[in-house]
Amino acid sequence: MRLFILFSPLLWLLSEGDVIVLREIYGEIRTPNFPDLYPSDSEVTWNITVIEGFRIKLYFIHFDLEPSYLCEYDYAKVETDEQVLAVFCGKESTDTEQAPGKQVIVSPGNFLSLTFRSDFSNEERFTGFDAHYSAVDVDECAEQSDEDMVCDHHCHNYIGGFYCSCRFGYLLHSDNRTCKVECSDNLYTQRSGIISSADYPSPYPKSSDCLYRIELEEGFVVNLQFDDSFDIEDHPEVSCPYDYLKIKTGRREIGPICGEKSPGRIETGSNSVQILFHSDNSGENGGWRLSYTVTGISCPDLQPPLNGKIEPAQSKYTFKDQAVISCNSGYRVIKDNIEMDSFQIECRKDGTWSNQIPRCQIVDCKLPKELESGFVTFSTPANITTYQSTFTYSCREPYYTMIPNITAGYTCEASGLWINPEIGTSLPLCQPVCGLPHFSRSKLARIAGGSTAKRGISPWISMLANADSGRPFCGGSLIGDKWIITAAHCLHHEVDPENLGFTSSSDLFSLSSFKIILGKHRTLKQDDTEQVFQVKNLIIHPNYNSSTLQNDIGLVELSSKAFLNDYVIPICLPEEEVKSDEFVVVSGWGKQFLRKLPEALMEIEIPVVDHVLCKNVYTKIGKVLTEDMMCAGLREGGKDACSGDSGGPMVTFSHQNHNWFLAGTVSWGVGCGESDKYGVYSNVYKNVDWLRAKSGITY
Repeated sequence: MRLFILFSPLLWLLSEGDVIVLREIYGEIRTPNFPDLYPSDSEVTWNITVIEGFRIKLYFIHFDLEPSYLCEYDYAKVETDEQVLAVFCGKESTDTEQAPGKQVIVSPGNFLSLTFRSDFSNEERFTGFDAHYSAVDVDECAEQSDEDMVCDHHCHNYIGGFYCSCRFGYLLHSDNRTCKVECSDNLYTQRSGIISSADYPSPYPKSSDCLYRIELEEGFVVNLQFDDSFDIEDHPEVSCPYDYLKIKTGRREIGPICGEKSPGRIETGSNSVQILFHSDNSGENGGWRLSYTVTGISCPDLQPPLNGKIEPAQSKYTFKDQAVISCNSGYRVIKDNIEMDSFQIECRKDGTWSNQIPRCQIVDCKLPKELESGFVTFSTPANITTYQSTFTYSCREPYYTMIPNITAGYTCEASGLWINPEIGTSLPLCQPVCGLPHFSRSKLARIAGGSTAKRGISPWISMLANADSGRPFCGGSLIGDKWIITAAHCLHHEVDPENLGFTSSSDLFSLSSFKIILGKHRTLKQDDTEQVFQVKNLIIHPNYNSSTLQNDIGLVELSSKAFLNDYVIPICLPEEEVKSDEFVVVSGWGKQFLRKLPEALMEIEIPVVDHVLCKNVYTKIGKVLTEDMMCAGLREGGKDACSGDSGGPMVTFSHQNHNWFLAGTVSWGVGCGESDKYGVYSNVYKNVDWLRAKSGITY
């Protein structure tokens, strides 16, 4: 820090018009000879200069000059290079003169000049002035105004100077005062949007070059719509020399644009648009805003196919628009011979559709599934199977009945399915009618020693015959239309009871060694009602014992279904057990009292014997009667099954269900028709669950 300089009177032996240069940051200035009288005809100028960023403060602690009108005699003048700041004269003790008093003068810059001048006389003995000056810091930030901004955004003062900074998102320009935005790479790819100058509607940044790019697929056209509020600095004579907008669309350029008149709507005709906005380092204009939309290249109008529709239905389709073609109820879209619910097409960038309009074809439910043992009857002519066509199922009566017994028909629905209002898409079954022969039964005779049965009276009976000779060896009963119930011992070779008896499937007859004959009446002669079947499968009861003939029951599966008619009808399975003394009918082609085969089918009607009574009878002779066996016959004998009748049916009539059902199958006995020797039968009711499980028959 430098000491200020005190000027002694000796220093003022100067010539007229002397200039003193002062560069210290503070000091004292006195008139010549102060505090004595100042000389006449004197003029001295002090030029004060301080460093940049400071101003000069000047004030007087003593002032005593000759007063005069407008200070025309003696005066102290304060000025800068360009203007006079003040002119003083007079005495401080008066308020009518132009004395400085306590006034402080501050220079606008870092330079100030003080000049003292006296005229030719100083008769009243005026002493002059004593002034002091110092350098003071300039607060540029406090002094800036909206009209004269030192900094665009933020001003920061420090001793001797200031600096500028910008709001977030802005950059300080190279002039260190102006704030500009970084806006050189704004990309828009959506089909609509809004673009504006930064800070809109506030004034846009200075010294900025902004680039906005709208890039869309080929096939789209960008349209610009500027807001009515539009303000870009212009010039009355020169076209947009300061700030301006330029719009480039391919090879076309629009602009420069400036002023206060909005460009309004601009149809660019292009899918790629560049918007350039330039601002210089001055101006306070409000800027601009636009919204852009996109239109697509148009595609030809669409006409829906016959019996079809197009969604969305609109008068004009453009690029990227999609249309879905669907058909009215009962019709399906057909494209490239493929049936589908709907078909979608799209407008392409070249103004063509991605595909042709498909056609609508009426739904065809196709021919309904055939119903085994049933018929299909169409309500429409020529077996039409298209939408709203109808048909009904019926079974081959009286041999089959429909399960469930639906009364309504099926209709071809829009789904392409045949629908029944009662069971939907399910199919009914044609179930064989069981236990209802079509011939009335006459008085029954005996098998052993009896007469021939009426033809067709037992339409469920089947003959198991040797494949080569055709001779019968056992009987059986038809259940359903492809299963035969017979005795298990009829299905395997003779086995040695001492060697565990029947043990495995290897003991069974080969499937080709015998055949099944239905509709049979005469024993050895061929009947015109016969149906001959090969054997597909043999099933023996799992608990069958060939030594005791316990569970002496088995199933034979036919190679194909039997054709039901008056002479071939299945027997029903039992729903209850036959009681003692109830009469049953036994049929067969067995030998009569071990002599010879009968000419035709024989039948007997005999009562069921109490199980305990029969068991006691056979216990006495060392035979075992198990719980799955039942006995029938007369105590005095004469009516009995015999050799060759094994497996044949024992049936009885159900007064509750009004049909015949299978009570038992011929199993074994001692002799044929002897007194106190009852015939033994396998009790079907005891094994009915196993029979139903294996055959699938529930009736």
